Amino acid sequence: MVFILAGIPLVELVVVVPLAIIGGLSPVPVAVLGFLGNALTVMLLIVFIERVKGWMRSRKKKRIGEREHVGEELQNGEEVDAEQDSQKEKRARVLFDKYGLPGLTIFGPILVGSHITAFMGMSFSSKRHLVSGWMLASLGLWTIVSAVTASYGVTFFVQDVEENGFLIRLFQQLNN
Repeated sequence: MVFILAGIPLVELVVVVPLAIIGGLSPVPVAVLGFLGNALTVMLLIVFIERVKGWMRSRKKKRIGEREHVGEELQNGEEVDAEQDSQKEKRARVLFDKYGLPGLTIFGPILVGSHITAFMGMSFSSKRHLVSGWMLASLGLWTIVSAVTASYGVTFFVQDVEENGFLIRLFQQLNN
């Protein structure tokens, strides 16, 4: 259940892991399953976005090739606009790749969610392996932080949480 819930966009592992631990489930398996569930769907999203971007690039190249083959020429104004956009895009990408990706991936999962963060990282033309690496590191960090915080916070307030967690009681009632 933790694996599935952590993988659902907008129901993030930073919500699922603490709730499961507060509910009485063991912190280590909950953290591992939460991380794996969220990481799996985030990696699938990154691969999907990369495939779509590749399809769009090949389609754009095909259109440009057709224009050259037919002999159509762009008007001078359109050429300048396309050149300026590509220069702006290059500058933005250099700045984002140099400073923005680590900050986005570390703070994004807690602020906007891990799936939206991965989508944003890929839409800013970052490389797939960089987004994947930073996202996995960030998800690992937030998994550890949320599991440790929930585990120590719960055990500080409730001494016998492993035996009396509401999820444990719920599962026992369902089995009876």
